[in-house]
Amino acid sequence: MNTDDMKLILENMGKKARRASAALAVMPPEAKSDCLVRMADALIANSAVIAEANAKDIAAARENGMDEAKIDRLTLTTARIEAMAEGLRQVAAQQDPVGRVLSENIRPNGLKITKVSVPFGVIGIIYEARPNVTADAAGICIKAGNAVILRGGKEAFESNTAVAAVLNQTAADCGLPDGIVQLIPWTDREAVKLMLKMDRYIDLVIPRGGEGLIRTVVAEATMPVLKHYKGVCHLFADAECDIDSAVNIVVNAKTSRPAVCNALETLLVSRAVLPEFAPKVAAALLAKGVELRGDEDFCKFVPEAETATEDDYYAEYLSLVLAVKTVDSVEDAVEHINTYGSRHSDGILSSIAENIHYFTGNVDSSTVYVNASTRFTDGGEFGMGAEIGISTDKLHARGPMGADELTTYKYIVTGNGQIR
Repeated sequence: MNTDDMKLILENMGKKARRASAALAVMPPEAKSDCLVRMADALIANSAVIAEANAKDIAAARENGMDEAKIDRLTLTTARIEAMAEGLRQVAAQQDPVGRVLSENIRPNGLKITKVSVPFGVIGIIYEARPNVTADAAGICIKAGNAVILRGGKEAFESNTAVAAVLNQTAADCGLPDGIVQLIPWTDREAVKLMLKMDRYIDLVIPRGGEGLIRTVVAEATMPVLKHYKGVCHLFADAECDIDSAVNIVVNAKTSRPAVCNALETLLVSRAVLPEFAPKVAAALLAKGVELRGDEDFCKFVPEAETATEDDYYAEYLSLVLAVKTVDSVEDAVEHINTYGSRHSDGILSSIAENIHYFTGNVDSSTVYVNASTRFTDGGEFGMGAEIGISTDKLHARGPMGADELTTYKYIVTGNGQIR
């Protein structure tokens, strides 16, 4: 298909989404929740159709040599389809984020100024191989009163098409205009480039995927972008900490799911605790198959470790590799995190109240942990039901983003004849 034809189809999608978002924005909260529950039921009712589409994606992935780990992420089992439906039900049960009074004041001239939460309007989401994102993204956007235009990865095209069709048809059955949930019907990169110029119709775009995708979206989008480039997450084992608990936390943060953005990538260890802590944590990590890359001080206690380079402390490995560095103080730990980190998720393992206070106040990250694993940076774990992504931006939203983060606000000013 030529570019002009693609532009025309995308523009029509944008117009439909804009009309649909206007209707959704004023939909009563109970009606939205009911619609989301009906969407969950529809996913279950159409599970055979979705599974058939997913089987086509899996067959194509195997034919193209995709590795089994990625195929597993692509696969929609019966349990995973049920989990998608349950995520929609959880979002439906949450408090409606639209129409909240955020602030209210009366000026000396009698004007009443009320700040109220409202939907963005139309949200574009660009994501890669996981088809469950189709349902999660649509559900959260709808809860917040937004229509959504989705562009999924080519590996999950058939699955995404089937899921989006079920959700959009259910929205229509709920009395909403066609266009609440739309999937861009092509997988080539030209479609993404055109989508990112649709600021007339799309109010916000959210990329979910690798650093390369996100940087491309940021460079080319003409509308605001919510994103995080990567997750270089840290834990700092302080001079006084519960060593056994700290070891368990480090092992969980690194090994429970090493390929996700909230997995631990660099461990900082106080010099004061290094002789006792380093051998214990190393033994536990090596037993899990973790490759350790440490500084000279750490390697003295852990001869199995390789010598770390400067690049290791910037790295998001997304695998069973962990960088380790020795620091002299909590101040040094904070300086390292703010220099090498990605403002995603960082934590302190400590029993020193003063150091905990310093760390939480000075680490410049979206989520800061005290004596807990970084793996909790997740919409479900934060009680959001599902998440639209994780933001390391500082404007509008930070950390896991649920329905609340997909609203903006407007001011309603009420007077009785005031003039300026």
